[in-house]
Amino acid sequence: MASTATETYGYMQHKAELTARLARIEGQVRGIAKMIEDDRYCIDILTQLGAVDTAVEAVALRVLEKHVEHCVAGALASGDPEVANEKSRELLEAVQRFAKTR
Repeated sequence: MASTATETYGYMQHKAELTARLARIEGQVRGIAKMIEDDRYCIDILTQLGAVDTAVEAVALRVLEKHVEHCVAGALASGDPEVANEKSRELLEAVQRFAKTR
């Protein structure tokens, strides 16, 4: 769904937190690339990859949490069954996509 100028999303009040987390993850990924360039030990690299995976998952769960609290809750509270069903379907699809990556 495309954003409009007046539309808000649950994560918007947490943009600074989320972008800071993503910047740290970006730094971790650059560090892993350097480890590979420097011929570091496989297990050390795998350990750092696991840390990045955990960090990305934490960001995803935070965005999902805010989506449920704001977007889904708002749709349910709207009293419009069509809007509520759409947001519920979107949520289930997002959770299914997220679960497939685990």
